[in-house]
Amino acid sequence: MKIPLFKIFWDDKDVQAVDEVIKSGMYWTTGPKNREFEKMIVEYIGRRYAVVFNSGTSALHAAYLAHGLHEGDEAIVPSFTFIATANAVLFTGAKPIFADIETETFGLDPEDVKEKISDKTKAIIPIHYGGSPCMVEQLKEIAEDNNLILIEDAAESLGAKIRNEKVGTFGDSAVLSFCQNKVITTGEGGAVVTDSKEIYEKLKLIRSHGRLENSDYFATWEEMDYVTLGYNYRMPDVTAALGMAQLKKIDKIIKMRRKNAEQMRERLSKIKSISPPNPPNGFYHIYQMYTIKVKEGKRKRDSLAKHLLDRGVTTKVYFYPVHLTRFYKNELKHRVKLPVTEEVSEQVLTLPMYPSLTTEEIDYIVDATKNFFSKRR
Repeated sequence: MKIPLFKIFWDDKDVQAVDEVIKSGMYWTTGPKNREFEKMIVEYIGRRYAVVFNSGTSALHAAYLAHGLHEGDEAIVPSFTFIATANAVLFTGAKPIFADIETETFGLDPEDVKEKISDKTKAIIPIHYGGSPCMVEQLKEIAEDNNLILIEDAAESLGAKIRNEKVGTFGDSAVLSFCQNKVITTGEGGAVVTDSKEIYEKLKLIRSHGRLENSDYFATWEEMDYVTLGYNYRMPDVTAALGMAQLKKIDKIIKMRRKNAEQMRERLSKIKSISPPNPPNGFYHIYQMYTIKVKEGKRKRDSLAKHLLDRGVTTKVYFYPVHLTRFYKNELKHRVKLPVTEEVSEQVLTLPMYPSLTTEEIDYIVDATKNFFSKRR
């Protein structure tokens, strides 16, 4: 078998949505589909405002800027994340401060976050790892107690929730990603959701060169003023149309993912050398990624990855610590010890997970994993 890490779930409605925009001969860039997509996101998550962007990284940068991060500020972030979470802090001139993670959800450890707060701290930026909510309720309390901004990096967890509250509704704002391996995808794309009209208006300016958009740029002769520095972070309407078609399927996609994850858990939990995902009670995991821990550490983890690849099963390590990358360690001279992050990053291995994963493929992945540990014994 050849089993990739992920497969995009699509149907004819996705093709039709893009086809309609192309055949309209209008608004292949920003247009009415952007506003429709934003409205759908608002209705799905349950916040007042949404602004879509051309990537999740653009959305992160815009969110940080809109909340006033700048030179001299510090933002507490995990090192166990995709590097954009930290890099976008640098884009603003602020400094990312790395805090350790806890082992239940692989999110920021609230206790270590408390230790990292200084008089320069302006924001706490947790991620919801791989489809699971983090300990965001505790982090929200810490942010409120210290008068700090809480920005959720929910790039990997659209649809996840704690009891009945969706990820993305806990922070002052939250950032989403629609990159190709996410639960729903537009190829590339992102969004920021918030309840603040002030932040919403700032996000729109940042997205489009600081331009006040009181009407359609391509349908008016009247001057549209530029009131601040901004960027070209706009999402094309072709992309937004695809996002709308995908979002209409999200409940079906999540249901399929959770069913496959349960099958994986049931079989993998019998292998004593690994730990499959096990979210806390009340945490609704949507399994954008299916990450196991190999208890014996990096050497065995890497050997397992090679063993599976040799049998056609693609895996990946999510994540190698950001603070140990050459850029952060050598160029920026970050010197921090994050023992849990460093230990977990040497144990984790993400296995294939996608809605159309078959029982036959699940059996193949599990049997290949079981075979590896049987041989080692």
